[in-house]
Amino acid sequence: MTRTTPPLRAAACAAAAALLLATACSPGGTPPDDDSSSTSSTADPTDPAADPAGLETFYDQELAFGPCEDYGTTPTHQEAVDAAVATSAAECARATVPLDYDDPGGETAEIAVIRIPARGGDPIGSLLTNPGGPGGSGVYSGALTAQTLAASPVTERFDLIGFDPRGVGRSTPAIDCHTDAEADDGSYPLSAIMLASEFTAQDTAAIFERCAELSGGEQALQAMGTRDAARDMDVLRAALGDERLTYLGQSYGTRLGAVYAEQFPQRVRAMVLDGAADPTQSTYERRVAAYTGFQRAFEEMAAFCAEQGDCPLGDDPAGAVAAFHDLARPLAENPVPAGESDEFAVGFDEAVNGVTAGLYAFDAWPAIIEGLRELQQGRGDILTLLTFSFGQRDAGGTWPNFAEANYAINCRDEVRMTPEEVAALREEIYDVAPLYDPGVDLSDGARDTCEAWPQQPDLGFPHAVGIEGLPELLVVSITGDATTPHAGGIALADVLGASLLTVEGEQHTITTQGNQPCVDDAVARYLIDLTVPEEGASCGIEPVPTAAPAAPPAGG
Repeated sequence: MTRTTPPLRAAACAAAAALLLATACSPGGTPPDDDSSSTSSTADPTDPAADPAGLETFYDQELAFGPCEDYGTTPTHQEAVDAAVATSAAECARATVPLDYDDPGGETAEIAVIRIPARGGDPIGSLLTNPGGPGGSGVYSGALTAQTLAASPVTERFDLIGFDPRGVGRSTPAIDCHTDAEADDGSYPLSAIMLASEFTAQDTAAIFERCAELSGGEQALQAMGTRDAARDMDVLRAALGDERLTYLGQSYGTRLGAVYAEQFPQRVRAMVLDGAADPTQSTYERRVAAYTGFQRAFEEMAAFCAEQGDCPLGDDPAGAVAAFHDLARPLAENPVPAGESDEFAVGFDEAVNGVTAGLYAFDAWPAIIEGLRELQQGRGDILTLLTFSFGQRDAGGTWPNFAEANYAINCRDEVRMTPEEVAALREEIYDVAPLYDPGVDLSDGARDTCEAWPQQPDLGFPHAVGIEGLPELLVVSITGDATTPHAGGIALADVLGASLLTVEGEQHTITTQGNQPCVDDAVARYLIDLTVPEEGASCGIEPVPTAAPAAPPAGG
């Protein structure tokens, strides 16, 4: 994995400025009154060969694969793409899809695609992948996966396909809401729920209007939901020549995969869903569960820190949150500098962001500890680097549009919340995850920053429930996952009737890491031979040398 900042195995789960699973819904949220949780596809899901009526032009297109110049969204992304071209004969193309599937003769969108051809002489077909987010670049992660799985039977038998979902990365129109400078200084935060910020109705309207202006207009911005992205995947499946879809999705990618399965159950060959959220929970419930997971991971990190000696959180893990607050809360009024020229300021939000970024994987815990020790000395360089690495900021200051896409896609998916519901959610999160409590009353400024969106969300909760005609799928879930707790993986496997592979360890997603034989073998057997692990199967995460390639970004 080519990076200029410290690598994090889980680099894409939420907007880097806020480190949230930027989603929102009311407690016990239900689908909109128009039953928009059901698919609007005109395809016959029982006939894998049938093109949906009115969409034949899109389904019958031939992708013109060629050079991959300018398919990376930052210089670092492009370096990874160039490496995949040099070492794996990667090639790139753009697929055309309707911007609005209800108006296939109207405006179109372009989906950026990278293909790494199968190494062997007997390819099975294409393996579509999604790294998470929403907002993670599949072109970038596909290029990285070509390296981490370079010797895998999976890349021997499948053409590896990474794609930037609509609105993401090099797909067009791309979601754009702020400048790189604003991302650097945190002056334009994007998340559905801000835990330590205050907003007015005018603020939320201004966010929507600016995103719409910079993203190609209101119509384009409102066409960025998961249901349309899943339909794009079906167009890609057909354009790549596959009768049925073989798919590997991580974190948010499990949502995308589950929605595809819901819309096109008879077109699924196999799916690996790694790091899953529970599709039966409201977003309110899932958010509380996620922050409970972050708090648990923080407490585990604090215990690890105490064992090392000279821990900046003290030698009693029970006092770790109070010790962190002693360090971080004063930063709200008196931030500390970071960067070679002290160009960045680390306040309470930035300190929490850096710590949370490191909680995604055990091997980043030492960096959190050093970052907290540095805070004691009046500096915030390490925590800033953790946040920048999480958001995939390039060393030259270029950000991908991950945070903006994360915000917009979730606004398109999720049920809105009232200010009272947001305030109640904040209080519950502070209760289950006191790490995030800034220690000040922000209830007057609690708002859903998606409230100004004029179009109702259409994902629906619950979703992917009661699907008929699916083959057996494979869910992979890690017991110590900080952001998509193991209970969510168990629930998704139950809902889909899928096989569950449990992995004992502390990190978020694992299937593209390429250095865990137990997991790698189980995934390869399933994808190639459609053989699922035995009931109750489990793996442990094995230590790997520090020089081993890092896994592609993945998130929730």
